Amino acid sequence: MQPITITDKAAQQIEALLTKAPEGTQGVRLNVKPTGCSGNSYQMEYIKPGDNLAGDDVFEAGGVSLYIPKVHSWMLFGMAVDYTVDELGSTKFQFTNPNETSRCGCGESFHVDVDELQKLQDGQ
Repeated sequence: MQPITITDKAAQQIEALLTKAPEGTQGVRLNVKPTGCSGNSYQMEYIKPGDNLAGDDVFEAGGVSLYIPKVHSWMLFGMAVDYTVDELGSTKFQFTNPNETSRCGCGESFHVDVDELQKLQDGQ
């Protein structure tokens, strides 16, 4: 299993974002922010000039790099990052994370319960 899978569509979108990014942008980071009814949400953001990248893991695919803070890597291991367009033309990054133990009804936030995740990994 790949630690993080970045689809071709997601890689193309990251590349497109970087061509329009503010001058000096170092890349794109996938962050986990505390929010929503389930506790966490995914947030894509530009890495600003001068941001320290020492605390990030770097995942590469399709000629682009995606930075993820090491503090969140444990809950994202095995995740796939895709970029989708629905029938009405709405676009978004889509995250399929096998470590999510719950997700809110609107799909905007998620939760990873360490104890529940351990049970799943142990086959219980």
